[in-house]
Amino acid sequence: MAEPPSSPPQSATTAAATTKITNLDEDSLAHCATYLSLQDLSNLAMTSKFLQKVAYSDSIWLHRFRERWPLEMLSSSSSGVRKAYLDCRTALHQLKFADPFVLDLYTEERHFDHLLLDKNDIIFSQGYIIRMMKIDSFLSGGSLIRMSDHNARITCMRLFPLNETSLLRSEMQREENVLVTSSCDHSIRMWWKGACQRCFRGHNRAVSTLSDKLLGDSGVKVLASGGEDGTVRLWSLSSSGKRGQQALKATLYGHQKPVTLMSVAGHKPSLLVTMSKDSKVRVWDTTTSSAIRSSSCVGMTSVPGAPVDMKCHEALLYVAAGSSVVVVDLRTMQKVNTAAIYQPKLYSFAIMPSKSLVCTGGFGKAMLWDIRRNQETSKPEPVTELGGHMGSVTLLHMDPYKIVTGGLGDNFVYAWETDTGKQTNSLLCNRPELGNTNIGCSAMAVNACQIVTASYGENQGLVRFRDFSGANSPILEHNDEDEDVSKFWSTQSYSDSDRSDE
Repeated sequence: MAEPPSSPPQSATTAAATTKITNLDEDSLAHCATYLSLQDLSNLAMTSKFLQKVAYSDSIWLHRFRERWPLEMLSSSSSGVRKAYLDCRTALHQLKFADPFVLDLYTEERHFDHLLLDKNDIIFSQGYIIRMMKIDSFLSGGSLIRMSDHNARITCMRLFPLNETSLLRSEMQREENVLVTSSCDHSIRMWWKGACQRCFRGHNRAVSTLSDKLLGDSGVKVLASGGEDGTVRLWSLSSSGKRGQQALKATLYGHQKPVTLMSVAGHKPSLLVTMSKDSKVRVWDTTTSSAIRSSSCVGMTSVPGAPVDMKCHEALLYVAAGSSVVVVDLRTMQKVNTAAIYQPKLYSFAIMPSKSLVCTGGFGKAMLWDIRRNQETSKPEPVTELGGHMGSVTLLHMDPYKIVTGGLGDNFVYAWETDTGKQTNSLLCNRPELGNTNIGCSAMAVNACQIVTASYGENQGLVRFRDFSGANSPILEHNDEDEDVSKFWSTQSYSDSDRSDE
């Protein structure tokens, strides 16, 4: 009878079981880490002190620097290669370069109502017509995709994840988005691959707005719409059928005037905040049955002035109306503070909650406000003004790196550092071919290092796309120590944990 195989020595088994990643030398780990994304490097650095030392190794960041900017010489600096890489990356996100890639598209001489930038797609609407340009296809001779199923002016355009709809067919499509539009023709349409996939009808008058996010934290996602009929309607994007039968899940009543603004609460994704033309604000719990017409309404308030915009962050609601920005706690529906006041009126509004910043657009200038500084006062003061505009600042974008401002009165859009309010660039929006050199920007979209603007003149319209990700020629500027200091409570820094495109 054969003897059973002998088991390995206990010491060898124990040694194998206790082998750890930290048993590898730093150089080997650093070499492996060169294949990680920026976000993965950040996660690695937060794991332990040993792995943070690996993640901060000069060899990793020198590799990334040379891969991103192969023609640039890395100057010797005591601050290290990692900081040099992140500084260059920050400069790109702040548009501090003179040689972006530029692509011009000429179109009809009509006002641009909406403009979106989605990865490789530029989407814009003029009246009832939607056009989409695939950037890579257009460069190789492709043409615009024209979508004209609506028969009246487009009132709102949103992008939502494809995997939250019934259109998802494979995992390869998981990162794609669908376009959802509302119109004065009383309908809502969902588009994918340049064609209308669903049409939702139920409003008795024009559909004026759509929710900025889909409602629900799991399972079936719901889209909310507001109309000039004063109703709020909830739609399932998981319903099948070209005409979207059975998609309407609920109709919420309570507003007496047209619904103009919508935002989904950050702390509870089933809560929807709506605002009507008379500046009445209502909060709806969309999981509650609406058999009784107004039973889903769980909170109400009102603000002074005509609605401009509103956005939710966690349990707070930021409402821009009239000449002020008011902060409301959605748990109590009480006003927390007034974050900004600008007379005679506001034209646009943006927030950056992670930095406690609010930016407002006025006439001739935009203004930057630190929410923390204004918590204890009824008369908030701006920390800086972003001036030089010729008319109303109706276009605003704000991210951790930059603020971009523009309007119909300006030939340029302007870029500014978020932390200091220092201007970093001015970008021309028109060309002589438009028929008038005094033409401003009617729409704008920004995504990381990319920006697209839309203008129109007597002869034609112009959509201009700029991509700074491959730029190499920095804009020369004189250094003034006082100008570069943050004007807020503490200097903000940029880290490798930023999730923006690399």
